[in-house]
Amino acid sequence: MRDNESEALQALERHATPFPGAAYAEALVDRAGEAKFVLIGEASHGTSEFYAERAELSKRLIVEKGFKFIAVEGDWPSCYVLNRYVKGDDAAGTIAAEALRDFARWPTWMWANREIAAFADWLRVYNDGKAEEDKVGFYGIDLYSLWESMDEILKYLGEKDDADLEAAKRAFECFEPHGREEQQYGIAANFYGEGCEAEVVALLRKLQDGWREARAGDREDALAAELNALAMKGAEDYYRTMIRHDAESWNVRDRHMVAALERLMAFYGPAARSIVWAHNTHIGDARATDIAEEGMVNVGQLLRESYGAEVYAVGFGTYEGTVIAGRGWGRPFEAMKVPPAQPGSLEELLHRIEPADKLLMLDDAERILLERPLDHRAIGVVYHPEHERGNYVPTMLAERYDAFIFMDRTSALAPLAVEPAFS
Repeated sequence: MRDNESEALQALERHATPFPGAAYAEALVDRAGEAKFVLIGEASHGTSEFYAERAELSKRLIVEKGFKFIAVEGDWPSCYVLNRYVKGDDAAGTIAAEALRDFARWPTWMWANREIAAFADWLRVYNDGKAEEDKVGFYGIDLYSLWESMDEILKYLGEKDDADLEAAKRAFECFEPHGREEQQYGIAANFYGEGCEAEVVALLRKLQDGWREARAGDREDALAAELNALAMKGAEDYYRTMIRHDAESWNVRDRHMVAALERLMAFYGPAARSIVWAHNTHIGDARATDIAEEGMVNVGQLLRESYGAEVYAVGFGTYEGTVIAGRGWGRPFEAMKVPPAQPGSLEELLHRIEPADKLLMLDDAERILLERPLDHRAIGVVYHPEHERGNYVPTMLAERYDAFIFMDRTSALAPLAVEPAFS
């Protein structure tokens, strides 16, 4: 064993404590509960234990620490249906599985799964009987819903016979020639001067802060209109940018998620505290990884730069098991084997330490965990286990996260039967 590897192993062993589950993680709940933003990650979008323990930790933060909403790496329109469900609106569904049918965009399993359904049913029961302002919300802060968000805005404004409908129609007419094809729009905007940036900015300005003047029963729907317009603006920027700059399109996406989160915080008021669910690559500080060398930022970094110690980030990892993923973008999902972690990686070192499942509180981490990068596995919605070496990100663990949960062997989550839609 190399000296620096041995030193890292010993430091990890000194920081590792047993993790029997979030229900018993008193120190983690107490420390995270002091923050304004608690960012809870996942090392894949298809691991049951990550979803289940993240939900259990969130329940405790809601019940014991008064957190007001959950913001996730998901589309606003679909998540808003689930938000209506957890707040008791039977029109969104009478069981969670019905509300989750709206998650029809690939990768459908990311949110339409039994683990999310169980949490949504718990949240609906928790919210039952509470005043509207005391109910805990569930929202999507990603930007892929360009067309769906446009449809929702037209529906909302059409029902209200609002003067802002004209701005929405102008945006719709601008995008309409591109046939709901994002790549086609990006090419047209970049090379033929057929972009719709001015139209979506004008629409967002019309809808911005409309919830502040809305009547009590319409406040959240007015917020939804604004966030759909923000999603359109973010998506327009993203699809236009990705044609030329992959790194910058990543930055557009993560900056959008932060902007959406901050608007939700404004809606809930100055005392609000929020929980964010997203992949480790979004919630762990980018400056502690090699993506910073490419000029890339992420949600964790941006929030820390703005809010400092009010941000608390919790990462996840596993040594081996199974996972739900696809072998290509848009391909059918399948349960795949997650092979044992690469020798010398963070996950492999933690595998050597007892007990199997462990928690590392990193507030007072040793120098080596702050300064020496360890390879840390990241599995996306597209996964090729046979090319495992390319799934690792050099990470200074204690700079990237405030706490880290390691689950030695994990299993694939349980997707619900949702027909995928492609746009």
